[in-house]
Amino acid sequence: MRSGGKNIHGTTVLVLGVCLGLQLNCCGGNSPSGLLGGTNSEAPGPLYREALRPQFHFTARQWTVHQLNPHERQEGWLNDLNGLIYYEGEFHLFAQRWNRCWIHAVSRDLVHWTELEPAFWEEKLDSGAQSGTCVIDYHNTSGLSADQAVPPMVAFWARGDNRGQCLSYSLDHGRTWRHYDKNPILVHPERDPKVFWYAPSNHWVMMLYGDGQYHVLTSSNLLSWKDEKKPIRDSFECPDFFELPVDGHRDQMKWVLIQGNGNYSIGSFDGIEFKEETVRRPCDVGPNFYATQTWENVETGDGRRIQAAWMRGSTFPDMPFSQQVTFPCQLTLRSTANGLRIFREPIREITTLHKEPDRWTNRILKANEVLPLEPSGRLFHIQAEVSIPPGAKLTFDIRGVPVILTAKTIESGAAPVGVADRIKTVELLVDRTSIEAFVNGGEISSSRFVLPKENGVSVKAEQEAVTIESLAIYPLKSVWLDGTGD
Repeated sequence: MRSGGKNIHGTTVLVLGVCLGLQLNCCGGNSPSGLLGGTNSEAPGPLYREALRPQFHFTARQWTVHQLNPHERQEGWLNDLNGLIYYEGEFHLFAQRWNRCWIHAVSRDLVHWTELEPAFWEEKLDSGAQSGTCVIDYHNTSGLSADQAVPPMVAFWARGDNRGQCLSYSLDHGRTWRHYDKNPILVHPERDPKVFWYAPSNHWVMMLYGDGQYHVLTSSNLLSWKDEKKPIRDSFECPDFFELPVDGHRDQMKWVLIQGNGNYSIGSFDGIEFKEETVRRPCDVGPNFYATQTWENVETGDGRRIQAAWMRGSTFPDMPFSQQVTFPCQLTLRSTANGLRIFREPIREITTLHKEPDRWTNRILKANEVLPLEPSGRLFHIQAEVSIPPGAKLTFDIRGVPVILTAKTIESGAAPVGVADRIKTVELLVDRTSIEAFVNGGEISSSRFVLPKENGVSVKAEQEAVTIESLAIYPLKSVWLDGTGD
């Protein structure tokens, strides 16, 4: 491997010549070659055709090495999601490669992704480029663009050596990035900045995690920040913060705060202070859901608030990648018998992967009766309407992995969780290495990493008869394998 560098507008651009013939452009002046670890010549298969590669969930790729079982600092790894944003027809997904760089991928539909080279790297070796957020500075309040017609895409992130909060920006739809030459913009040893525009007061807001709380800061220009001394206490990492309409009514808006562990609360916000009006509840009850973020700017197009999360704990034996991202889900805020709740369900674009389904209607399963579903492949979207009497159970067996329903609870990789009334619908997204379950249109969701050792899909009634009012199982096309199945 040979490397060379030159300085362009104060930014060092490294060009790495490798046997793969790839070039990697990166901000920060440090060759990433020392961050990749050793190489392994045992290739597990062509890119995106590896045996355990998820086929409709995003995973990272390797650019310069073939290495199995990558760890936190190495190519093929991803963790916290960063800076999810929609801009001029493209959804941008950024994620941590530990704290070394921001992975970057783009999509037109949130389903088919193209991973680009890392957006930017840490400013110097071991200084870190930790989690953060992206905004489009439409009014160029920062002055970072010399052309008013080209608003900068601005990324905020924290240095891992506690030097403070930093800024990088792009003027070409995120294809190349520059570190701000006066970093850090804020000497504040916290991390995970969440930045957004608060229109009623015409100022920017930053929520910054530190000392077990979220600090609230404001700015007129993204460069100078004031701590408003209105912290949100007892908080934990990677905040996300946004408005949602209550039951779809745009004249009834509430603010939602989601913490790194996926717990959310609902309340009011005046641009400086957030007043929580509910207790904190999990957005997802599964064992592999962390560092959730939502795409900014989407509401200016179709009105949806769309969320994804790091499916933490997803390790793939003898594969050149590690960890994966949950399938994007739409969030809505709905009234229930127990008060306002976040509902979380797969985005409608999942239907673009549908193949011809098998269907069942008005099927009564007797106690201990098994209904084999027998779809082809390993990728499925299952939708069902069910009537489960008290005392009965309905178990979906997904390649040997159970998802268990009762009249009021769902159990999928964690303890049973109850709904407000009774379970009426269930929806399952099944990839090679994950099961995402949703009941009652997203009243409860559960994200779960799995490594199934069996084939086959079935559903079984236990203890009493259960009525399947309708059931459809759609085999899914791969987003990688030329649109074929799996």
